[in-house]
Amino acid sequence: MNISATRTKKLYPGKELESMNFAVNYHLWILNLFKPYLGRRVAEVGAGNGSFSKLLLNTNIQHLHCYEPSPNLFPALQKNLEKESRVSIVNDVFNAETTIYPFDAIVYVNVLEHIEEDLQELINARQALAKGGKLMIFVPALPWLYSEFDKSIGHFRRYTLNGLNDIVSKAGYTVLKIHYFDMLGVIPWYLNFTLLKRTLNNSKVALYDRVAVPVSQHIEKLMLPPIGKNLLLIAQHQDELRR
Repeated sequence: MNISATRTKKLYPGKELESMNFAVNYHLWILNLFKPYLGRRVAEVGAGNGSFSKLLLNTNIQHLHCYEPSPNLFPALQKNLEKESRVSIVNDVFNAETTIYPFDAIVYVNVLEHIEEDLQELINARQALAKGGKLMIFVPALPWLYSEFDKSIGHFRRYTLNGLNDIVSKAGYTVLKIHYFDMLGVIPWYLNFTLLKRTLNNSKVALYDRVAVPVSQHIEKLMLPPIGKNLLLIAQHQDELRR
């Protein structure tokens, strides 16, 4: 494992990553949709404590480059990935100019909503993609679900389907796939966080992951949901598709 630490970034304010460690089925569901597009060399932007990083390393990727700018999350990322020889981790924001090599895929899982200048971020990411490389995004959806909880953990926004599609296209990609994710989660999220102003709870996350996620995943294999509390997108560098 290679480690690079550069300029200090602000502390990450959210504590939901601890609870999301209990969302194993949820993360595996995301991974299974990303997996066919990963390639060999992958960058994970905003790797957090490394929970999704470990799942990525269970695939056939050759090398994973993890970026985590928050000094309060970076030590946990180091600890969780310290035995992984296929990993390089960087305590900094993602920067295309300092990458070791172009990537086959760049992954943002619950990260883009934390970045105020999201369009510029995606333009930077495109510059770091190899020929035929893929952009993979998973973000919270439906602005009317935005809550005090979203605000407290540093979310600048929740995305609409058309809004996410437009910003990715504007950044120079062609969208290959975009759809809502976790239709069954919309009402529980609205009741708990938007209406009742609660926060994540480890036991409730584990229960939802164990009971609701397999059902939701089965339904969404049969049909694309007309609505969902998240959005999943896969895109490719626009210029590469035109060659």
